[in-house]
Amino acid sequence: MPDGARVDALVDQLLEAHPPASTKDTEFWAAQYDLGLGWVHFPEGFGGLGLDPKLQERIDERLEQAGAPSNVNVNFMGIGMAGPTIVVRGTDEQRQRFLRPAFACEEIWCQLFSEPGAGSDLASLSTRAVRDGDEWVFNGQKVWTTLAHVADWAMILARTDPEQPKHKGLTYFLIDMRQPGIEVRPLRQINGEAEFNEVYLTDARTPDSLRVGDVGEGWAVALTTLMNERVAFGHLSRAPRGSGAIGQAVRALQSHEPDDEAARDEVTKAWIANELVRLTTVRAQEMRERGTPGPEGAVVKLAYTTTVEQTWKLAVDLMGPDGLLISNYDMIRPTTMGGSSIAESGENQDVVKAWLTQRGGTIGGGTTDIGRNILAERVLGLPGDPKADKDLPWSQVPRS
Repeated sequence: MPDGARVDALVDQLLEAHPPASTKDTEFWAAQYDLGLGWVHFPEGFGGLGLDPKLQERIDERLEQAGAPSNVNVNFMGIGMAGPTIVVRGTDEQRQRFLRPAFACEEIWCQLFSEPGAGSDLASLSTRAVRDGDEWVFNGQKVWTTLAHVADWAMILARTDPEQPKHKGLTYFLIDMRQPGIEVRPLRQINGEAEFNEVYLTDARTPDSLRVGDVGEGWAVALTTLMNERVAFGHLSRAPRGSGAIGQAVRALQSHEPDDEAARDEVTKAWIANELVRLTTVRAQEMRERGTPGPEGAVVKLAYTTTVEQTWKLAVDLMGPDGLLISNYDMIRPTTMGGSSIAESGENQDVVKAWLTQRGGTIGGGTTDIGRNILAERVLGLPGDPKADKDLPWSQVPRS
């Protein structure tokens, strides 16, 4: 049976046995995983069928048309980052333990990477992990951790050898977020909400069996996560033509400036820019080979976040005086990716809050400057920035 027909038959089986309208979301996603329709390019038995990753779009479109729930915003880090990292870099035991609960959103994930002194230069991080028998003990601080307040598990990058150069002394682990040694504090954003957090680790522990990759090889594993993160951001640009920010800009034009030729011209330009990003995303996905994604994920993420931010700004501008008002500034701790304003759509979407929320999109998952560096160095072949501390032991690198 051709792969496409096989996938279609399994989607039919899923929808017949688990009608979306009457099935609990987590049960539906667990059944989807068991049929190999979760990450279709993953190996059989681990949520996939070992097929071409392009078939996932076919699966997702059919499920969306049938009214099936989407788990992406519910567990963005688990679906887009933890799963793809564990399947490539993890052990069979780790795959067996974590992939199904992550896809079913039975366990929510976050990413403990960035620190107050290690943002764009992530490899300079200082959170320590020290071996204690069969366990590792963590002490340090992480910041800008999306949805840490609802997370059950985290991917964490920590320094295990300060006498090695910064990229070589790192190790990658999976860690239980519910243990006493982890404190999560909210970071209130410009939109009033607290989707992000700072996380303090004080003698937190994880077993060596939850180390991903070899000791000292954490940077290579982290790159797998980061490239998948940028691809996952790019998936957001796969929304149907005319939806999201550009849809709101069109509504704002029709409501506030229907006869303004200059305004129509700006909306037309924005429509074209959003369509170019959507098509670029499709092309990048078709070019991407199986396995660890390449620089195209960072390029799509860069194009998507900057274009969408400008489109939301245009929608706010078209609202005139109404664009100066925010509906509320309530302290909310969202439980899904993107906050409450992005979670809504159509007429119910809060345009001003969505614009304020999206401004963070150009920072999270790699800043626009990092994206431009990747584009310059890995796509255009331009020389990289000088790295004076590349070969120095981390302990000897000056820090503020």
